Formats: sequence, structure tokens, C-alpha cells
Amino acid sequence: MLLKVKLDDLGKIGRGKSKHRPRDDKSLYGGAFPFIQTGDVKAANFYLTEYTQTYNENGLAQSKLWKKGTLLITIAANIGDTAILGIDACFPDSIVGFESYENVSDIRYVKYYLDYIKLELKAISAGTTQDNMSLEKLLSRNLYVHGYHIQQKIASFLYAYDELIENNTQRIKLLEEMAEEIYKEWFARLRFPGYETTKFFNIEGNEVTHNTTDALPEGWEKKPINSFVNIISGYAFKTESFDSEGDYKLVTIKNVQDGYFVTETTDYIHEIPKNLKDDCKLKDKDIILSLTGNIGRICMVHGENYILNQRVAKLKPKENSFHEFTYLMFKNKFLRATLENLSNGAAQQNLSPIEMGKLEFPIPKNEIITKFSKLTKSFFDEIIILYKKNQLLQQTRDLLLPRLISGKLSVEHLMEKVEEENISMAAEPGINYQTK
Repeated sequence: MLLKVKLDDLGKIGRGKSKHRPRDDKSLYGGAFPFIQTGDVKAANFYLTEYTQTYNENGLAQSKLWKKGTLLITIAANIGDTAILGIDACFPDSIVGFESYENVSDIRYVKYYLDYIKLELKAISAGTTQDNMSLEKLLSRNLYVHGYHIQQKIASFLYAYDELIENNTQRIKLLEEMAEEIYKEWFARLRFPGYETTKFFNIEGNEVTHNTTDALPEGWEKKPINSFVNIISGYAFKTESFDSEGDYKLVTIKNVQDGYFVTETTDYIHEIPKNLKDDCKLKDKDIILSLTGNIGRICMVHGENYILNQRVAKLKPKENSFHEFTYLMFKNKFLRATLENLSNGAAQQNLSPIEMGKLEFPIPKNEIITKFSKLTKSFFDEIIILYKKNQLLQQTRDLLLPRLISGKLSVEHLMEKVEEENISMAAEPGINYQTK
């Protein structure tokens, strides 16, 4: 039997604090206290441990430090996103903090419940300019929840998926960090294989030592980007051809995050235009780059039936052995900053593929890049595999979540089935848990 309650029957709830005006006063930032924003909540998996801003002592004094284990709920901008703090942190009043009452609610279950009703929360928050959900609206909504012990079972079952997703995500992060460190060692610090016996020259062509600023190894050349990478713009679809479902998914700038490809999309097409270039049909490991908004975001595609839309570019190395080098080169902060400076636009920044292609950078000898590719290719092959595993895990969790939360599927029955059939969620993430 489900219990009819309000959110504040399940725990203590309150808005974040950021009293100082203006909120972007630089005197508040740059200290040791994590300051969580709505975008950080949206980007988090289950537990939130990464953030983009910090408060100093002044910032903390006009805010509040919430404890690890607090459930965060966004009520402005991106409505209804949730994450559980994996650290002590501050956050503004665009985020609500929830702390479970002991033996009344399981914090993980409450998170899953709010994920279950997210679309309803968005609907009651729709505004004329920017969506906003008041705390009063959130607290006035009736919730129909399980008893505490059933909450624990449901939360534990669903969290098994999120734990596997988190483990895979950490492996992805480690593999990328390993590849990035090798890239920095070889191409930034110039300690590539054989550098000890390589001659180095300055801009005037005079031989210099390895540690000299702007030293260039013998055989390396400054070349424009388009000499080794084809920059392919996405297809300019007409918006009237979009649909909410279809056989092909359109990739826009929303799908391109820093090092992460967002597989969900809202725009589909049923048929491929006859004049669509094959390069706009995306496949695993294709490198794509955002040309507007947050300029220079880059990621690798994973999945099927994705079509490249305008405002996103595909970077296609002219040599297969340049793939890993190209991805990490564009992911480098220095190049990202260069692209941002190159972009222009009165209302929104825009990056021209033609102008980007003219930028010159030191390019190593082919044999060095080939060695780098052989060393790091397996890292990125494994990353794509892990992303696909996570996608299957997410799909299965998202299939089970509404049925368990609504009570249509008994968690006891489900757990018995898992035990009887000896189902391993790690090995069989796509298992179909259907009941009669």
C-alpha cells in the first residue's frame, strides 16, 4: 500500500542561500568551499562530487554549508534535476536541499521518486520567460510513497545500476586522464620517445636546448589545422522536418559536452535527405565539436543512427593514426581558449570552420603520432565500450524505476526473480524484467 504524504513529511527541506548582491561579486569566490550550481546538478550522475566554482570565507559567511548526503533539487532553469551531495557544499536558492528523517525515508528513494515525477514538476513550473518552481509548489504536491523498509529495498535495487554506472564512469575518467597525461608528456613537455637524441630549433632556426621556450623538435612543422583534419559542418535541416520520434536522431550542440556525448535527443527525422553527405552520418568514435554557445566543446560519439545537425562540426583526421592525437589536441585548454577568442557574434558566439582551419599549430612527425595512436587507441576503444554499457544500464534502470515507484512492480518479486535466475546486472545490463 502506498502512503499519501508531502515532501516535508519525509524530511527537512530548505532553499540554498546566496544573500550577497551582486551574486557574481568576485570577492566571494576562489576559496576552499564547493559552490554548487544548477548546471553541476544536471551534470552529476547520482552522487555529486564535481563542481565548477568555490566560495571563500566571505562567500561562506553569506551562504550555508550543507552536509554530505543532502539531496539537491533544482527549482530554476533546469527544473527537477536531482543529485545527492558526495561532499559538504554550498548552493544558491535556485537549489533546494532535502535531508531525510531517520527511519521515515531513504534519501536514495526520494531522489528516484523525484526523478519519476520530473516531467510533472516541469509542467507546474512553466513560466513565460524562465521556468521556476517555488518551494511552496514543491511542498504542496501530494506524493504516494512506499513504507520505509520497502523504500530501502527499491532504492538498493535501483542503486545497484547507478553504482555500476558510477564505477564505469570512474574507469572512463581514469582512461582519459591516462591518455591526456601521455599527450601532455609527448606534445606539451616534448618528452616523446627519442627526444633525448632529437635536435631542437627556435623560431629563427637556431639550434637550442630541449627546455628552451618555443623550441620545436627537428621534423616538426607549424601547419594549419585543415592540413591534417577535415572540418565538416552539420547539415542545415529545416525545423519543420523535425519530429519527436523517428528512425534517425539529430545531434545538436546540446549533445556535445566537455568530453561527454549526450545520447538523449529531442529531435528526430524519419528519412535522410538525398543530398546529405555520408560524413554527416555519425558512427562510434567520431569526433564532434560545438561551433556556437560554449565554443569548442568536444566529445566522441557512441551509438547508432545519429545525424550531424548544423552548428556542430565533425573533425575527420586525414590519417587514421591522427584520430587520438586530434581528439586530445582539441580537448587541450590552450586550443579551446584559442577557438573561443576566434569566435565572434553580436548575440551569440559563432566559430567559423573555415577560419578555424587556418589556425597553425606545431604538428609532430607522422611516426611520432602513429606511435601515440598505437599506445592510446585501446584506451578510447575501452571508453566507447564502457559508455555503451552505461547506456544499457541506464535504459534498464529507467524501465524499472517508474514501475517500482508506482507499485506496479513488486520489488520482492523482482528480487526473487533475480535470485532464482542468478541474473548478474553487470553482465546482463539489458535484461528484460517483465512480469505478468
